Amino acid sequence: MKWSWGCVLAGLIVFGLGAAKTAKAQDNYEIQVYGADTVDPGHTMVELHNNFTFEGSKTARDGMYPTNHQWHETIEITHGFNDWFEVGFYIFTAAQNGHGWDWVGDHIRPRVRVPKKWNWPVGVSISQEFGYQRAQFSPDTWTYELRPIVDKQLGRWYLSFNPTFDKSFHGPSQNQDFVFSPNFKVSYDITKKIAGGVEYYGSLGPVTGFDPVAQQQQQIIPSIDLNLSEKWEFNFGVGVGVTKATDHLLAKMILGYRFDF
Repeated sequence: MKWSWGCVLAGLIVFGLGAAKTAKAQDNYEIQVYGADTVDPGHTMVELHNNFTFEGSKTARDGMYPTNHQWHETIEITHGFNDWFEVGFYIFTAAQNGHGWDWVGDHIRPRVRVPKKWNWPVGVSISQEFGYQRAQFSPDTWTYELRPIVDKQLGRWYLSFNPTFDKSFHGPSQNQDFVFSPNFKVSYDITKKIAGGVEYYGSLGPVTGFDPVAQQQQQIIPSIDLNLSEKWEFNFGVGVGVTKATDHLLAKMILGYRFDF
């Protein structure tokens, strides 16, 4: 069983690296460092991702709306099929003065994980995300993301690393190599129900040669997580961009609930 499932994991990695053909820019629709866990079988997680950019780009670029004072609302619906497989579906929307409220696009995200019964010392899963975003919001309209996930709980400390790789199927970056977009989170359980932490989001450039630092996207978000019950999820953070290519200031909130279906 372990050997056969290990082959499946390896196959997914090979598929991800070989199937896709400009990398998408770091977006602000779903700002989250993933943990390795998947939704329990027979359950459905519904999450609302709310993000507002206080200081972002102020001029249109490549036909894309500026991000300054743009509100993003994303609905994520994830269903667990067994103890190692889930599928998530995203509906992206955006609102901005002068443009109204718009549908941005949709993504689908199958994810597999190493089952807990294997007793690995760290949590491991692999997420793949495919989808479309309208050109007014992303010049690269069809994109693919391969996201390995490794996490670990060490007493009150929690660590998660997502060394993500992005690729475009259609748009100005479609001939570019995979872009390395690492995400990282470290948090500390202040109480049983409150954890404080720091999240990092980056988009460093093609794996064959990173962009100059000024052109990279790097963002640091101090955040808080509330563990009110097994069914509820809450995360809030305020992020600061540390390079010229990154939106300078934004706030994000995730509210989720696990349904028994």
